[in-house]
Amino acid sequence: MPFPRSSGILLHPTSLPSRFGIGDLGLEAYRFVDFLRDTAQQYWQVLPLGPTGFGNSPYMSYSALAGNPLLISPERLRDEGLLTDEDFASLPEFPTDRVDFEAVIKTKMPLLQKACESFKVKASPLQQKEFAGFCESTANWLDDYALFMALREAHDGASWHTWEPELAQRQPEALDKWRRRLTNEIFYQKYLQFEFFRQWVELKSYARLGHIQIIGDIPIYVAHNSAEVWAHPEIFAIDEKTGEAALMSGVPPDYFSATGQLWGNPVYNWEQLQQDDFKWWVQRFKSLLEFVDIIRIDHFRGFQAYWAVKQGETTALNGEWVLAPGEAFFEVLNQKLGKLPILAEDLGIITPEVEALRDRFEFPGMKVLQFAFGSGPGNVYLPFNYQPNFVVYTGTHDNDTTVGWFNQLSDNDREALLGYLGCTSDDGIHWDMIRVAFSSVANQAIIPLQDILGLGTEARMNFPSKSEGNWEWRYQSDALNQEICDRLKTLTEIFGRAPN
Repeated sequence: MPFPRSSGILLHPTSLPSRFGIGDLGLEAYRFVDFLRDTAQQYWQVLPLGPTGFGNSPYMSYSALAGNPLLISPERLRDEGLLTDEDFASLPEFPTDRVDFEAVIKTKMPLLQKACESFKVKASPLQQKEFAGFCESTANWLDDYALFMALREAHDGASWHTWEPELAQRQPEALDKWRRRLTNEIFYQKYLQFEFFRQWVELKSYARLGHIQIIGDIPIYVAHNSAEVWAHPEIFAIDEKTGEAALMSGVPPDYFSATGQLWGNPVYNWEQLQQDDFKWWVQRFKSLLEFVDIIRIDHFRGFQAYWAVKQGETTALNGEWVLAPGEAFFEVLNQKLGKLPILAEDLGIITPEVEALRDRFEFPGMKVLQFAFGSGPGNVYLPFNYQPNFVVYTGTHDNDTTVGWFNQLSDNDREALLGYLGCTSDDGIHWDMIRVAFSSVANQAIIPLQDILGLGTEARMNFPSKSEGNWEWRYQSDALNQEICDRLKTLTEIFGRAPN
């Protein structure tokens, strides 16, 4: 569906300032919402919010529906009487410009465990009722998730397909036995989700008061070692004997990698999904829309055709395109939930068939300015080639920052870019690019906060070809100063993107 002319900022909550080494849903999140409001922005775009595993990627979560406990604010738990200031007395000195995930987990999870024990004895009747209501309303995914995470801990983090066969295959007697054995651990996992979503909903409500909408991100795939694949193996391409992914997801060689990207997630058994009237996918969208206002579909092209790589391959080179029933799915989605506020991440190898699927349902596609220069006036990412029903970005979480990207251009490409922009970049290439994005006809413009701040490659969020060292960047609270606030607001108003 087309959106009104507007703009916003891309920032994952882990990048917020915090004394606990990682951004959370506490005071700094509310201050960031204030910054969005004061600069006339209308959107806060986040990455997937699920609990992350190896590599800390939000696109490789233990659940398609759960929230990341590391985003829970301990200070808000203190304000509720579940923790005390004494619990924070010996916090380590965390880096202020990045997340040390190992140190954060070592420090923060014991605090959350203590808060859970306090909740058991201190929760008021109303809080107990709220907890019971949350567990009941989310039981369709929470019961499997809580058991999965408790079992995972009991098996020292091992992937579910290596558990004893009766558990890996979810035999009822084995599940019942472990539910009884892990009663406290299951309660803990449910409590973490209760607190995450309670804090998230309160933050979202505050954003709504400032007329800020949250753009959530739905990865097309889920991790192999996840509650969903364990609980619903029939809807994934899983080897029945080993439990491993029989067909893995990825993309062929592209801008980011000469050997393609082998993500390793199992692709879907679309035939089974379609026989079930896409019930699992519909529920996934319905659940996410309770917590965000707009959904960005990551790797949208996979709904038209997806790259499938056989088990045993170590790169994505030897895959093949397989057709997916995207048209049938989105028809069902419209029937079940109505016309939804969806953005389509249509980057990569995009065919006329993918564009036709996107346009049939009027999903805005994406334009990235960093892709626009160096290949002539026919480049679809050049602003004069845009149509209104698109979202323009200076770059995404997978790109270098604008300053870092500019500094690595060849002299010829840099000269051509500055010629197009009509400037010398004396004002900062990041502001020049933001101006171009805001002045374009694209209905929506989303700018990574790193580009608002004019940061270099050191602030890059993700290198798609690297398995470690990503998702760590954080900003400091004094970075959002009045000069930046005034400048962003002025550009937003000049180019008609401020709210009416």
